[in-house]
Amino acid sequence: MYTTEINRLVAQRATAWEAAKAVLDVAEAEGRDLDAAEAETYDRTMADLDGLAQRQARLEAADKRTADMAATVAALPHGEAPTDARTDGDDPSADLRAWITGKAGRSFEARAGKPMGTDEFRTLSKLTPAAGANTVKISFYDRLIQHLIEVSAVLNAGPTVLNTSTGEPITIPKTTAHSSSAGIVAEGGVLPSNEPTFGQVTLDAFKYGFTLQVSHELANDTSVDLMGYLARQAGRALGNGFGAHLLTGTGTNQPNGLVTAATAGVTGATGQVGAPSADNLIDLYFSVIAPYRNSSSAAWLVKDTTLGAIRKLKDTTGQYLWVPSIQVGLPDTLLGKPIYTDPNVAGTALGSKSVLFGDISAYYVRLVESIRFERSDDYAFNTDLITYRALLRGDGELVDTSGAIKYFAGGAS
Repeated sequence: MYTTEINRLVAQRATAWEAAKAVLDVAEAEGRDLDAAEAETYDRTMADLDGLAQRQARLEAADKRTADMAATVAALPHGEAPTDARTDGDDPSADLRAWITGKAGRSFEARAGKPMGTDEFRTLSKLTPAAGANTVKISFYDRLIQHLIEVSAVLNAGPTVLNTSTGEPITIPKTTAHSSSAGIVAEGGVLPSNEPTFGQVTLDAFKYGFTLQVSHELANDTSVDLMGYLARQAGRALGNGFGAHLLTGTGTNQPNGLVTAATAGVTGATGQVGAPSADNLIDLYFSVIAPYRNSSSAAWLVKDTTLGAIRKLKDTTGQYLWVPSIQVGLPDTLLGKPIYTDPNVAGTALGSKSVLFGDISAYYVRLVESIRFERSDDYAFNTDLITYRALLRGDGELVDTSGAIKYFAGGAS
């Protein structure tokens, strides 16, 4: 429906980027920094570029919703109910609506990858839409998880996700070192031992939760998409809390975050306070061995302000390292790999781990199958508000610490 407009926005982004590059190229050719007018033009152009990206994302989401609705309508033969039509009692969302409006019990569980009221569930290896989420019929859980992904760069970048039906600790092997290369052995000689080094890591189920309140009038107003509202609010709140720990968690009574678990790749020069240089990023890219950096799951993670500086960097051939996406549905790239931003990544500073790169699928995210919702009419009885609380249980850990994901740190003081 919006394909033409989306393609137009993609073309506008490409044009805006060419204009921004032209400003930088003039200053570089003259061996100087941007003057005040050029800096203003560049910043305005980059803001326009980001605004175009946001508009594109909104239209892509609207396009998907329209396609889902059209597919549902197309399934109706000549306007009649399909042969497998459900009554209200079988409606996969009926239990949820009844719970929201107080016609059912106080507790409700949204389960992974299945419509409400059915027994099937699925487990995705990754949560990104490209990995299969877009092919699954939307349910309340899917909508909730999608909002969770939107606010967590780690989940958006494609970790390996384990959905478990219960929350007891699970132990999985962790690679700490690979076998070294084999050598020549003389006839009859003893083959040397050359084994990889393994450890173990336990994935727990830390509980994240929050409460929100709505009026009884809103809950009973059928013209309001309250299910969508709850999915959006719960997904974002849980994503902000859980997502922050997936990046910077200490591993003690919380997930072991990606930044915490990653290994050193490149350190800036002594006293280097600002953003990494082009050489720093190229060195970081090649500090990750080929099997990891060539993986389809290899990606960059940075803070927005760091990305703003990275956009200006060129390699030795004069090519910009950062390239805006010109294909709908794909992220922008840095040195040919997707780049994601998250406010929880540290900014540039002395000793600060401000850039991450590597095979994100080596990071495991554990999600317990259900996200539990509970409601109370009594908690805010004197204000006639319904109080909802949402609870998620999960954990995260890097299972390959041999160098699958590395970081750039600012120089020492």
